[in-house]
Order: sequence, then structure tokens, then C-alpha cells
Amino acid sequence: MDRINEKSNGNDAIEQEAGDISQILIALIAGLIILVIFFIYKSRSSSRRHFILTGLCDSGKSVVFTQLLYSKVPETFTSIAENVGTYQAGRLSAPLVDIPGHERVRDKFFDQYKNTTKGVIFLVDSVTIQKDVRDVADFLYTILSDPAISPCSILILCNKQDEEMAKSAQVIKTLLEKEMNTVRKTRTSKLQSVDDSENKVVFLGKEGKDFEFSHLSQNVQFYEGSGKNNDLANLSDWIDRML
Repeated sequence: MDRINEKSNGNDAIEQEAGDISQILIALIAGLIILVIFFIYKSRSSSRRHFILTGLCDSGKSVVFTQLLYSKVPETFTSIAENVGTYQAGRLSAPLVDIPGHERVRDKFFDQYKNTTKGVIFLVDSVTIQKDVRDVADFLYTILSDPAISPCSILILCNKQDEEMAKSAQVIKTLLEKEMNTVRKTRTSKLQSVDDSENKVVFLGKEGKDFEFSHLSQNVQFYEGSGKNNDLANLSDWIDRML
């Protein structure tokens, strides 16, 4: 009987030891999975470091770019190439890219940087927005519907607030939402009318509801500012929070 008990106790000890080893292995595997996920996340995050300034011609991108980097107003002119500099906030920094606004070249440079972009700063001329709202909304829709931009934060900077006829950020937001709704209907109808299985309808917002920026997956914020007067504190704070 004693031998049977000894054998039983020995088996129990072996089973307990095997159970302990299994738990250790499970914990090691779980830890390894967490580390892999962490490194994948870090690598993806580190690959997205650029902040891009974009918008129509004459929206003030070059002025904002120069003010952010050098605190001065440049002699502005229509550029056909991007401007690249380093935005500095204490010990932290990030590449800042001013993309040309001309429609013949802007897509080329946007495509060049979109996969490494962390934040998009879309400039709007607060003075001419009512006249240019169709073009602004069409360009903005193109950016927001690009899959490469879906992980990015979006800041719509209502520039030139120093001028007397400038519209407020809330008015500009309302104008853009109404026009984006029209652009969405036009693009959706156009793509649905094309008999091509490779064309996918990109629908921004919620089905059955008028377009609102709050319906988007991206974090879209509206701020007022003035590149000319270096009134860009909101923009700087927005960038600093993501560094």
C-alpha cells in the first residue's frame, strides 16, 4: 500500500510539475506576442513622422511654413516643388513639408509623403472660402478618402484671420460640410455609373445622413490662425501633442 501511495504521490508531483511548466510556457508565449505587437506598433508609428501642409494655391502655406520654422514672413510665390524643414519643439522634432498647391503638381508630392505622414494640416483662405468652396471641398475630399491618410490626424487651419473679411472657423466648417455633401453625391454617382469591378466607391461619413466631419474615422479639428501675424499657437500646440 505504501508503494502505491508513493507511486501516486510521484505521479501527482510529475503532473503538478508539468502543469507549472505549461503555465510558464503560456506566459512566455503571451509575453512574446505582446512584444511582437509592441514592436510592430512602434515601427508603424516611427514610419509616420511627417507633418504636411497642403491646400489650394494662395491659402498661405509657405507663410505658415516659414513662420513655424523661422518666425518670419517670406516673399511668397507659387512653388512647383515641396519645401521641407524640421519643426522643433524642445528636444522633440519632426519633418514638416509644404506641398505646392497647384493642381498639376500637388498630387505628385502628396503621394510621395502620404505613407509617412502623421498629421495633415489643410489650409483654407478664410477670406475667399465662399468663392473657392467647391475647389476646397473637392481637394479635401480627395485627401480624406485616401486610405493612406486614414490613420492621420487632420487639422483644417482657417488662415488669414487677421483680414477684415475673414470667415470664422465655425462658418467655414458649415460651408465645407454642405459642399462636401455635394461632392460625395457627385463622386458616388460617377463611380457607380462606371462598369469596372476595380473601381470602389469611397463613401465618407454615414450612409443616409448629410456629411459631417464628426462622422469620419479621422480626428478632424478646425482652428483659426494667421500666418502673416504669426498667430499660430493653436497649430503649434496641435503638432506638439503628437511629437
